Amino acid sequence: MALTRSRAAARRRRWTAVLGATALAVAGGALAAPAGATTTSQPVEFQTRCVPPPIAGIPPITGATTAEITVDKASPKVGETVTVTYTITKPAASNPVDLALPADIMTPSGKVVLGGAQSGAVTVNGPKKNPPVPGKGSFPAFSMTGTFTVTQAGSITLSPGDYNIHTSYLMELDTPCTVLNPPAPVSETVVASPVTSPNTRALALDTASGDPGVRVTVNGSRFTPLTEVTVVGRAGAAETADKMTVTTDSEGSFAARLKVNDVATTGIVAYEGAAWDPGKGAGPAAYKVVVPAPPNSQTITAAITAGELSMTQAGDAVELSSVDFGQGGAATGDLRTVTVKDFRGGPAGWSLTGKVTDFTGTGGSIGAGSLSWTPACTAKAGSPSACAAGSAGPVGSGGATLASTPNGALTGGEFTIDAGLSLDVPAFTAPGSYAGVLTLTLS
Repeated sequence: MALTRSRAAARRRRWTAVLGATALAVAGGALAAPAGATTTSQPVEFQTRCVPPPIAGIPPITGATTAEITVDKASPKVGETVTVTYTITKPAASNPVDLALPADIMTPSGKVVLGGAQSGAVTVNGPKKNPPVPGKGSFPAFSMTGTFTVTQAGSITLSPGDYNIHTSYLMELDTPCTVLNPPAPVSETVVASPVTSPNTRALALDTASGDPGVRVTVNGSRFTPLTEVTVVGRAGAAETADKMTVTTDSEGSFAARLKVNDVATTGIVAYEGAAWDPGKGAGPAAYKVVVPAPPNSQTITAAITAGELSMTQAGDAVELSSVDFGQGGAATGDLRTVTVKDFRGGPAGWSLTGKVTDFTGTGGSIGAGSLSWTPACTAKAGSPSACAAGSAGPVGSGGATLASTPNGALTGGEFTIDAGLSLDVPAFTAPGSYAGVLTLTLS
């Protein structure tokens, strides 16, 4: 009988441990964000209600939970996949029993709530991994990850949602925890940009000049297949009365015989839709109406040759200021000045974007999202285009816009682009040198 009582007591102790784990596996200490995650996120606190399994005989636990959400892309494009990490850093309770709980018995899962430009929820799951928990001790922090596809452009907010702790210790039990006043505060925000397809439409003429009333063959390519296109003469930025419509073939090509009468015509354009749109058109292709010269006269001509879109930079190395171990903070510096020359003379603007890798060193890494910039752009006097600096904020591995110019009737010019740089270094990053590569793309 003594042996039977001993086994019963041991079983009760094991049951007590099981109930403690299932009822209170919502606690934890600080846990660093995974390498490569952005640091634009912030910890948030919200009230939760965790309901132990009925077999536990423990009432629901209501208290404050602290959590943080990080992402691998702070500036995704529509259609891209974003990885989300939901970390519970300070749960609402701790182990209420005197018995220690074993390692690797907890498997968390949950939801991250999307808001702003895109709604819905992201399902996240964590590994079955935890350190042993001493009796009456705090539970360890835990992280859960999941992914979602960006479907809308704009600012998308991410807030902590409900989560569940599944324990596998003598029995399979769940402890669901719900947000008392949903939604919880926003912990992370990503800014999604639309996917922009480059305009590859092209225009070519069979001749660059002709007498008034002569028909010129206008060949178009890479337009939308089986679509009506307007072919029209241009006098500077204004359209002339020399106009016709044509329908593209199944390959998006056409050949139009445009009769040009207006002696003011300087070029020919073609576009889809009711009016000129640089994103859906091509040209102008230069054309000159040759007016017969009067007797005893001389015709003087001059040509302006279109150039290229190019970029140069005043160096390829940037040294940021140092920060102190244990304090962290912003390591600052300036981007090497970039000069963009747009000598194409057409209707298309340009965009200069940048993306950066993680900053790696002997002591580990600092995520790409930790680098932010404050862009500035100046147009040289006389430039037809106005230069717009990109928004201040994180660069990240997904990329951000440094500067751009809009489409217009006539674009071009010379532009100087600068940016202040700031790398947010966590307080206890291991001492050493950390380097990342910033790649600039002009298109």
